[in-house]
Amino acid sequence: MDFSSFLTSLGTSFLIFVVLMLLFAWLSGKPGNSVIYYPNRILKGMDPWEGEKRTRNPFAWIREAIFSTEDDVISMSGVDSAVYMVFLSTALGILVLSGIVLLLVLLPVAATDNNLKLSANSSTSNGTFNDLDKLSMGNVKANSPRLWAFLIATYWVSFVTYYLSWKAYKHVLGLRAAALKSPDVKVEQFAILVRDIPAVPEGKTRKEQVDSYFKGIYPDTFYRSMVVTDIKQVTKIWVELEGYKKKLARAEAIYEQSKTTASPEGKRPMNKTGFLGLVGKKVDSIEYYNEKINELIPKLEAEQKVTLREKQQASALVFFTSRVTAAAAGQSLHDQMVDSWTVIDAPEPRQIIWKNLLIKFYSREIRQYVVYILVALTIFFYMIPIGLISAVTTLKNLVKYLSFLKPIVEIVAVKTVLEAYLPQLALIIFLALLPKLLLFLSKAEGIPSESHAIRAASGKYFYFTILNVFIGVTVGGTLFSTFKTIEDKPKSIVSVLAKSLPSNATFFLTFVALKFFVGYGLELSRIVPLIIFHLKRKYLCKTETEVKEAWAPGDFGYVSRVPGDLLIITIVLCYSVIAPIILPFGVLYFGLGWLILRNQVM
Repeated sequence: MDFSSFLTSLGTSFLIFVVLMLLFAWLSGKPGNSVIYYPNRILKGMDPWEGEKRTRNPFAWIREAIFSTEDDVISMSGVDSAVYMVFLSTALGILVLSGIVLLLVLLPVAATDNNLKLSANSSTSNGTFNDLDKLSMGNVKANSPRLWAFLIATYWVSFVTYYLSWKAYKHVLGLRAAALKSPDVKVEQFAILVRDIPAVPEGKTRKEQVDSYFKGIYPDTFYRSMVVTDIKQVTKIWVELEGYKKKLARAEAIYEQSKTTASPEGKRPMNKTGFLGLVGKKVDSIEYYNEKINELIPKLEAEQKVTLREKQQASALVFFTSRVTAAAAGQSLHDQMVDSWTVIDAPEPRQIIWKNLLIKFYSREIRQYVVYILVALTIFFYMIPIGLISAVTTLKNLVKYLSFLKPIVEIVAVKTVLEAYLPQLALIIFLALLPKLLLFLSKAEGIPSESHAIRAASGKYFYFTILNVFIGVTVGGTLFSTFKTIEDKPKSIVSVLAKSLPSNATFFLTFVALKFFVGYGLELSRIVPLIIFHLKRKYLCKTETEVKEAWAPGDFGYVSRVPGDLLIITIVLCYSVIAPIILPFGVLYFGLGWLILRNQVM
């Protein structure tokens, strides 16, 4: 990639960001779009524009994001969002403090040497933009006293990182303590989740067994227990019942819409009773759905009674009258055997993965190891296509292996755009496929709550990105281009990889720029959710419930967002000393991220 391609990448990414920001400013002012841009405010019964339609202008959201307090963030989006904001501000602080020293000291030290001109075996080759390479450690001669500056800079970056991380950790502990001491009492703070309950003694029910066990340990603060049941059949009937209720509400809405002045009686909706409503007998929809609902209600009630009586499982929620007791019980051993009476803090009711509470201890252990093996194999085999992507998607290799593209690639405009975007876009698209797979595998381990599963998937995704993107691109691209050299001199592999690091910084420069300009531009403008919402509202939604489901904000996407941020800070910290020019891009990434995502959580 030459310097003009780098500038093209940076310039077009910035232009896209500006366009998307202006789109946000325009679209967010439209009343019909308020549910997409201000869902938290609407859900809390607030006016999206705070009483004045023109409060939202291209700069008002920036002012609000900057001046909103941590308490504002917590009240709007919860403690998790506040902790995430602490992470972003900490990363920003690390890079700013590191950059103040590194940019002022290391750039002149590197730029005033001439190793790239003198070394015949330098890392610079055709297709690399020399101007940026001159600002990296690769331009410093071997054994030069100038290298001491880079070594001391490494200690400075490490000190700043450790110090600010320690401060952030203390701050997050304070947030957690404040949340636990909050007067807003939550039911899960008085409860624990118990799994792996032993077999029921003869003459007792499961509930009596649990009650007597915990009442004996906590006689003064034990309140009651709720035994988990296998609700698979109940859920099946309930889902069917809710489906018919939604269809009935939809049919009634269609019927009301059909009533006009010309036809006051309207037209009653009809449907076929067969497969997907395409075949079978044609019936009146409202009457048919009412009949189905009346059939399912007694069936559901009967199944609920059977479930409560006969399908109790070896798990329970135990409640106490004291939060202190619940906290202590959640961290205590309750049996000498590791596979009996295992206890954790109770998750929020909406967070519990109920089917996973039925999985026994040793089954969970086996599942966990199987998932770890599958993730390791996935990481290993993903390294192959990602390594090929990093090598093949360079323009030189693309023309070499796909010669029929040569006439197209030789067009100057096409060549510039492909060099600027192709490898980075291919990598970003490839990685976008992973989070759902990793979340599915994490839930398959038997994890009892959604938030715990998201945290586990997030950790797996982080290792994935580090091994495949950070290490895979660096090592894969270098080995692919220098395979012949390594084959002739196997012992030279370490020196070859070391020499490749400064030149690899150019790839990551454009990768980071693409992530923050285009990624945060799409995040702010919410073009994709907006289009999907309007399509659903126009063609699919007939009731207010369906409309609300169409714009419901959902979670913040921590499963991929946090590992993505950790990947960026890992890349920037690694290359901060080798090629300090990457630091401003890291600062822009986390600065824009803090600003835009603070607006999003608000």
